[in-house]
Amino acid sequence: MSAARPLTTLRTIAAIAALPLLTLTACGYGSESKDNDTSKVAAEGKKLSADTVRIGYFPNLTHATALVGDQEGLLQKELGGTKATYSQFNAGPAEIEALNSGSIDIGWIGPSPAINGYSTTDGKGLRIIGGSASGGVKLVVNPDKVKSLKDVKGKKIATPQLGNTQDVAFLNWIAEQGWKVDAQSGKGDVSVVRTDNKITPDAYKSGSIDGAWVPEPTASKLVAEGGKVLLDEADLWPDKKFVITNIIVSQTFLKEHPDVVQAVLRGSVKTNTWINANPDKAKAAANAKLQELSGKPLPADVLDPAWKSIQFTDDPLASTLNTEAEHAVKAGLLKKPKLDGIYDLAPLNKVLTAEGKSTVDDAGLGVK
Repeated sequence: MSAARPLTTLRTIAAIAALPLLTLTACGYGSESKDNDTSKVAAEGKKLSADTVRIGYFPNLTHATALVGDQEGLLQKELGGTKATYSQFNAGPAEIEALNSGSIDIGWIGPSPAINGYSTTDGKGLRIIGGSASGGVKLVVNPDKVKSLKDVKGKKIATPQLGNTQDVAFLNWIAEQGWKVDAQSGKGDVSVVRTDNKITPDAYKSGSIDGAWVPEPTASKLVAEGGKVLLDEADLWPDKKFVITNIIVSQTFLKEHPDVVQAVLRGSVKTNTWINANPDKAKAAANAKLQELSGKPLPADVLDPAWKSIQFTDDPLASTLNTEAEHAVKAGLLKKPKLDGIYDLAPLNKVLTAEGKSTVDDAGLGVK
């Protein structure tokens, strides 16, 4: 279990390797793409260079910056008279497709689809312009069947989907134990069962799986059903940090409306500051938005532990994205991608400097 080889990298790998899997869920929870043209704060004040900015995100706790920024109107406040509209997505590829088609301009998204979206357009489709969250992924098991990490061998463990970020991470961890599993079939020393996050808790309750390597809030839902956290993926990364959510933008929109992009980033930075200063209020705001989008809130025994495992940060943790890509290549799931230029952190660093915060690094993968 090498701390120097974050499983997250594998995630990226898997996601990229699974380009044909257009249903890649990254950490998707919720319905298919859903538009929401209402904003907590009406567009008012000076209009920027665009009438509207269309923003995408997942109804996931790992996308809480967007959830809270939308719910509390913190993003709209920075946009003034430019109206923010929102669309929710259940899968990374769907959001990338929306970005490429011009249906959205900016989005919160996981690392794997961001790499995939950049690579498949030969570096012309998007840029990563900021970070949002780290952590929030766990291996949860049935404590009656799995009492130690060694006991995972021979068990049935779910991941969200073949080739998604958690699936790759788990496959990587399995390999580091010296065990063998066929990546495509999931058969081997461990049975990797690809199961949609929405039904994983029921699969666990029925006994058809012995555990799962999943993002929040699925992990905490399993714990609420009697599961035990056997491993937190953060423990496999240096400083316990790895990117789980980035902010991306269409390169065309970035070029044509840099002032709008900077306003969204300013709203994101201020939202993260508010989240970290007011965790209970922020948690309630995120849950209120989830209730609005899904029809029901997360119960406290799921929401509270899930929230604690996620760190909200403006730093995109670029070095961990690069590591993920390297792991994907080593696993044979991805041809070495050209990631030079995937980041443009200049707008974010201007915002951070103006807010009196430390600037962030692109790990050598920024635009030249």
